[in-house]
Order: sequence, then C-alpha cells, then structure tokens
Amino acid sequence: MDDIIAATGMSTSAVYRYFSGKDELIEAAADEALVLLRGLFTRMRDAEPTPTPAETITALTDELADRSTGLDYDLSKIAMHAWAEALRRADVAERTGEFYRDVHGHLTALAVRWRTAGYLTADANPEDVATVLVTLMPGLIVNQHLVGPVPADQLISGLAALGAATTS
Repeated sequence: MDDIIAATGMSTSAVYRYFSGKDELIEAAADEALVLLRGLFTRMRDAEPTPTPAETITALTDELADRSTGLDYDLSKIAMHAWAEALRRADVAERTGEFYRDVHGHLTALAVRWRTAGYLTADANPEDVATVLVTLMPGLIVNQHLVGPVPADQLISGLAALGAATTS
C-alpha cells in the first residue's frame, strides 16, 4: 500500500478513505479493467455493419495497446494481478469467471453475426469461435508483458494458417 500511496501522490488517509487495503484496491482496479473490456466487446457485437473477424482481432490488439500505454497505470497489468488474486480468493475467481462467461456470450453473438454475414462457414459453431477468442485474450496480455506486443496482422495470419491446417 505504501508504494500505491506514493504513486498516487495522495495522503495515506485519503487513500484509506476509499480503500480499506490492497485487496479492495486490486478489486476496484480489476473491475474497471473488466468494464472497459466488456465495453469493447459490446460495441463490436452491436456495430453496424458487422465488423469482420480481422477487424475484431485488430480492435482487441489495439485496445490492449491503448490500455498498456499512455495511461497513468496499465490496466493489462491489473488484469494479470486479478488473475493471480482469483487463484487464491474464491470471490475474485467467481467475479472474473463471470466476466469471461459474459464476454464469451458477446463473442458468441458476434460469431453468429459473422456466420450470417458469410465471414464464417454455415456450419461454424459460434461458441467454438468465441472460445478461441476468449482463450487468446489472456495470452495476448501475457505476451505483451513478457515478450512484446503481437501485431494484429501477425495474429490474423497465424490463425488463418492454423485454420487451413486443421480443416483436413
């Protein structure tokens, strides 16, 4: 908490007026990060015309870049802290799991629209497509911090190559 208080420039009493401790602060920051990401997927799901899968992946990588740079704090690092907290606290695990199930639902709805628009084959399972995208999200964040950002075009190219290789 001392590091957080120093970074905010606020007095100790001011910080403790809003947060009782580190756990409560991490929860609040994680909630903010989750709300922003949920907003991205809601916008993508409701956009007209339907964004293509490539546009959606580009929006995801752009959002990660926006959340990792130029702010006073990096929301993608906060997400990583939230995942760690979810491993030790059942309440955080439940909230985080609920968030990812909600995002999965948004992405499933978007994949239905992709299938209707002809971006996916008629027999494509929207839930499977959503699962791939939800699974990619944490990997993109981890890669951003441990290796470097993944350009959208490289991710799209790799997914296309894997798709072609797995359709036999």
